[in-house]
Amino acid sequence: MGKDYYRTLGLSRGASAADIRRAYRRQALRCHPDKDRSPGAEQRFKEVAEAYDVLSDPKKREIFDKYGEEGLKGGAPSPGPGGSNGPTFTYTFRGDPHAMFAEFFDGRNPFDTFFVQRGGGDDEEGEEAFGAFRVGFPRGREGRRQDPPVLHELRVSLEEIYSGCTKKMKISHKRLGPDGKTLRNEDKILSIEVKRGWKEGTKITFPKEGDQTPNNIPADVVFVLKDKPHDVFRRDGSDIVYPARISLREALCGCTVTVPTLDGRSIPMHFQDVLKPGVKRRVPGEGLPLPRCPEQRGDLVIEFEVKFPDRIPPASKTLLEQILPL
Repeated sequence: MGKDYYRTLGLSRGASAADIRRAYRRQALRCHPDKDRSPGAEQRFKEVAEAYDVLSDPKKREIFDKYGEEGLKGGAPSPGPGGSNGPTFTYTFRGDPHAMFAEFFDGRNPFDTFFVQRGGGDDEEGEEAFGAFRVGFPRGREGRRQDPPVLHELRVSLEEIYSGCTKKMKISHKRLGPDGKTLRNEDKILSIEVKRGWKEGTKITFPKEGDQTPNNIPADVVFVLKDKPHDVFRRDGSDIVYPARISLREALCGCTVTVPTLDGRSIPMHFQDVLKPGVKRRVPGEGLPLPRCPEQRGDLVIEFEVKFPDRIPPASKTLLEQILPL
């Protein structure tokens, strides 16, 4: 029998999206390896992350509800008009549970936050989880301070934001030897699953991956999403903007503009009205996936730039003066 993601998060099958978020928060705090030092905590933490990854995604959840874990991972029919004859959907959890946890808490370390703001929250589940962590904290650690976060840019293309991707980032950090005093340099590859539609400025945090010394708590390593400049489009939230250069004649008399898309298609758009410089027209649903609902997308915005002639022949100027309104 396959995994029951609802049971993993302590939910019923009719749970709402808000219920799923609350359940993940509760379970992830409870079994985080920084809090739960028992054997198997890391595996339980990963199972909670996988359950949230499936149930928070409407498409994955629909397949799981119909076919269970075996169908989800074994190639169940993809939901949609194709039905059972449509393309198959195969799921494998490749996310980093620690990166997911950090993203959920907006790059903050919630355990560190508790020590600074003890008693400041009103969430009973969070208080219970943090309180248990505080009681079990190793002796002597309270006197050490964590180094400031180490920030790195993570540059991604609009195509990568459109479809999602996995980035492998190599870092070098110092680690204590077995004697607790000597230091060694260590290279490590961090895997970042860039979700569809992530906004510029999104932070992905890897807790305590900075340099380690006998007297510090290693800094968190934080990657900050940065858009690469694009040859054709520019980004505006979840919309993408396509600058269309048209002639003055086309602006006044109508034209057809062939608009490219991020997935390589072309859309012919016909315009009969007067197009003033800077005017915009939208193609709904052809932008980037929405961060919180990747199955929906923003718009492709056509922004018109009218090319004016450098000069007009006298005969044409006379004719224009007669036909153009004041």
